[in-house]
Parts: sequence; structure tokens; C-alpha cells
Amino acid sequence: MTVRFFSFGKDSMVDTFYAIGLVMRLCQSISLLELLHIYVGIESNHLLPRFLQLTERIIILFVVITSQEEVQEKYVVCVLFIFWNLLDMVRYTYSMLSVIGISYAVLTWLSQTLWMPIYPLCVLAEAFAIYQSLPYFESFGTYSTKLPFDLLIYFPYVLKMYLMMLFIGMYFTYSHLYSERRDILRVFPIKKKKM
Repeated sequence: MTVRFFSFGKDSMVDTFYAIGLVMRLCQSISLLELLHIYVGIESNHLLPRFLQLTERIIILFVVITSQEEVQEKYVVCVLFIFWNLLDMVRYTYSMLSVIGISYAVLTWLSQTLWMPIYPLCVLAEAFAIYQSLPYFESFGTYSTKLPFDLLIYFPYVLKMYLMMLFIGMYFTYSHLYSERRDILRVFPIKKKKM
């Protein structure tokens, strides 16, 4: 008889939202406080790039994933949660220590470098989640509505427009984060070996 302590199979990926969806919604809602922290000066980040990042997550989590039960069972939800939590674990640790005046060069480098490969993968996973949700929004008519004067808001079209904006926002945020990385890492000089 074999005892398995860790099983990461199909069921565990499909059940990700059911297992931690409530916690993710709570954490992402609380992360909106970061905008207040930036506004009042507790954190020294720029407001617009952080606003774009949080808006991406809120829209994907609450509008796309939470509203469509069929999307909650997709593998992309597990992938998104892993990427988001990996970035947040490093970023919030770095931010918390920075606020109280503690700085570790390795953590600073990791915080300013980890996002470079993962943030574009997050955006691709978010786009894939939207793509996978489109048939459900089309068939169920979720969020589609008819306004006065025979004006129809067809939500799948709104999501398709959002897809374009997602990649434009990614370019803006990536450019900002890259310049911020360059400025922050300039403080930590790299020692060169003499040959």
C-alpha cells in the first residue's frame, strides 16, 4: 500500500477555485487598500501602474471567473492563482520590509526581477481565461443587457475590447516596472571579480 502525501493531478487543478476561491477573492479585495497606501504616502509606488494591475485581477477574478461556474473548473484558474500568489508573496514581503526600513539585496533583486517573466505570463493566462469564458458569456447572456433606445450591450464584445486593452495596459505597466527596476537596482552595485 502506497501513501501519497502530495497529489497534484487533474482533480486538484480543477478544484482550485472551489478550494481557495473565497480566500483569493478576499485577498484581492484587500489588496485594493494598496491604492490607498500609495495615495496617502505609506508606499512610494506610482498609482496608475498599480491601479492597472489590480484592475486586471479584479476583472478577471470577479467578472470572468466567479460569474461563470464553467470557467472555475479550467486549468487556467490554477495557473493564474499560482502566478498571482508567487508575485504577491515576493512583492508584499519586499514592500513590508521596505516600509519598516529593512532591506535585503537578494529580496530587492528578486522583487524587481521575478515579475519580468511572470507578469507577461499572467497577462497571457488572463487573456486565455477570457478567451475560454467567451462561449459561456455568449450562451448564457451574462452581463449582456438591453438599454433604452434599443441599445444592446453584448458582454462578449466588451470582453473582446478588454482583451485589447489588457495588452496595451501590459505594455504600459511593463515599461514602468522596468524603469523602476533600473532605478532601484542602481542602488545595489554588483561587485565584479578581478581576473
